[in-house]
Amino acid sequence: MKTWHVSDVMTPDVVSAGPDTPYRDVVDLLIGRRINAVPIIDQDRRVIGMVSESDLLRKIEFAGEDEPRWFERRRRDQHHKAVARTAGELMTSPAITLTSGAGVRTAARILDESGVKQLPIVDTSGRLAGIVTRSDLLKEHLRTDDAVHADVRAAVHEVVITENFSAVRTAVERGVVTLAGQVDRWSTKVLLARLVALVPGVVEVVDEVHFDFDDQKLVEPGPSIFVA
Repeated sequence: MKTWHVSDVMTPDVVSAGPDTPYRDVVDLLIGRRINAVPIIDQDRRVIGMVSESDLLRKIEFAGEDEPRWFERRRRDQHHKAVARTAGELMTSPAITLTSGAGVRTAARILDESGVKQLPIVDTSGRLAGIVTRSDLLKEHLRTDDAVHADVRAAVHEVVITENFSAVRTAVERGVVTLAGQVDRWSTKVLLARLVALVPGVVEVVDEVHFDFDDQKLVEPGPSIFVA
């Protein structure tokens, strides 16, 4: 079963800018390319920051206002971007990045936790190699049911290789996988459903598999015993 990585969904042709790029040129980039952020790179193409639409909007938000008071630290930082003239003065640094070998689920978690909408993808030297957006991560759900089903069968084979492979029946419709049939143990049933859920493009797993032997108590950790 193939595991999808960021390299499978990222956009390799990345629009970028240097730290000396003027404010207006950054605006032109974002509007002209219909993107909401741009990686800022140095002469070696290493990512040193990101400039987003939010950064650019500070110039509008704070237009004509005096600098916030000393104890309003967050607004003072935002006000400094309002007077920025270049990408280097505007950018958020350091940028949150990922390597191309990272899993798509890792990328989804980082996007959610950080609140950003895209992540620059770098090689092992930190050089810009691509960019991944939230919509890119949804590409796995564009797979056909036949493609998903092939990976589901491969996952089933991995789990029940020592049992009767044909005893587990599978079906896929609009990404929803139905598992049915019989396996030897409860733990096999659980592992099977969990592994199939990781197949790229699976929306839901309907688990109708039965088992012969309940080994649940054998695999659950017992209470800890402390000796005084």
